[in-house]
Amino acid sequence: MAEEVNKTDAPAEAEVNTEATAAPVSGPVPTPEAETAAAAPDLNISDLNAVKSIIDIATTRGAFKANELEAVGKTYNKLTLFLDHVSKQQQDQQTQGK
Repeated sequence: MAEEVNKTDAPAEAEVNTEATAAPVSGPVPTPEAETAAAAPDLNISDLNAVKSIIDIATTRGAFKANELEAVGKTYNKLTLFLDHVSKQQQDQQTQGK
């Protein structure tokens, strides 16, 4: 027994919007540089110390592949030297201020 297909049950075709969209209002075009200047990054020494700890923990847990360890180690050492230098400068400023 063959079933008859009712042609009225066919899905309706989607309507096409042929209206033109309005042109944007003239004015300054936002640039990434302008947005960056408005919102200054908030990164400080304690954030860098946190990154140092994260690298140490991730390395201990084996998160890096063997071929990545050299770059991770060099970056960690550079970060450590920088943080030690900043810490020494802060201590020197405190002793001079007394």
